[in-house]
Amino acid sequence: MRLNNNVTEFILLGLTQDPVRKKIVFIIFLIFYLGTLLGNLLIIATIKTSQVLRSPMYFFLFHLSLSDTCFSTSTAPRMIVDALLKKTTISFSECMIQVFTFHFFGCLEIFILIIMAVDRYVAICKPLHYMTIMNHRVCGALVAVAWVGSCVHSSAQIFLALNLPFCGPNVIDHYFCDLQPLLKLACTDTYVVNLLLVSNSGAICTVSFVMLMFSYVIILHSLRNHSAEGRRKLWAFIPCSFLYMRPSATLPTDTIMAVFYLVVTPLLNPSNYSFKNAEVKNAVRRLMERKTTWDKK
Repeated sequence: MRLNNNVTEFILLGLTQDPVRKKIVFIIFLIFYLGTLLGNLLIIATIKTSQVLRSPMYFFLFHLSLSDTCFSTSTAPRMIVDALLKKTTISFSECMIQVFTFHFFGCLEIFILIIMAVDRYVAICKPLHYMTIMNHRVCGALVAVAWVGSCVHSSAQIFLALNLPFCGPNVIDHYFCDLQPLLKLACTDTYVVNLLLVSNSGAICTVSFVMLMFSYVIILHSLRNHSAEGRRKLWAFIPCSFLYMRPSATLPTDTIMAVFYLVVTPLLNPSNYSFKNAEVKNAVRRLMERKTTWDKK
């Protein structure tokens, strides 16, 4: 039940108020977002159409690219448009939708990455039992649990947001809606809500980071020449953990961490997980060749 009685919209301050810098932000974010869409949609189309990429790893890569595409789309288009406007406002309903979608697809990405780490652990450490353990039913169940878990997490975030009373101030010192900046506008003591936020979002990020680090340590012990790649795959959880595993406060590094988590991570994931794979690169090449053939007809 919504306790809000006065505020019907919020004002987003964005990354900067300087007109020249806003144009720079527009160009950079547009390039990054288009790169994210191009890379992830190419992976989705390649895996969906390829008859070769049928192993569990590619099934999980498909859902990772799907979650990255939706995660970036939950905030980036609005940020790009806002960079061209003098005053940016967002309705209460749209703000709540943004909170839900941001947390839903962000959490889904984290869960899929954990599943992928488990998949690689089984493939490398138990190769003889891999197809038995990671069969089609198990893979489908793992992804289903990831989607349901993400829905539970984001529903909890929305429940917290809808129960915050807003009595007057409506200026969000951020470039998208999230619980941390909303807590600063609530006209009530948010200590308990902030503890719930830390126990929800922060715990998911931190526990996931620890689980991934543990699994990759075991994997990288067997494949020591890939240690640099493994470390890159863990970077995504550092900004996520920083943003949520602390009390609510305004820190200058918050914006930088949020930009990295929202914009850079979805852009780099296709490169880290897909385009360095020989089978994926060959499948992409065949897809491009088929497209060229169709265009010539």
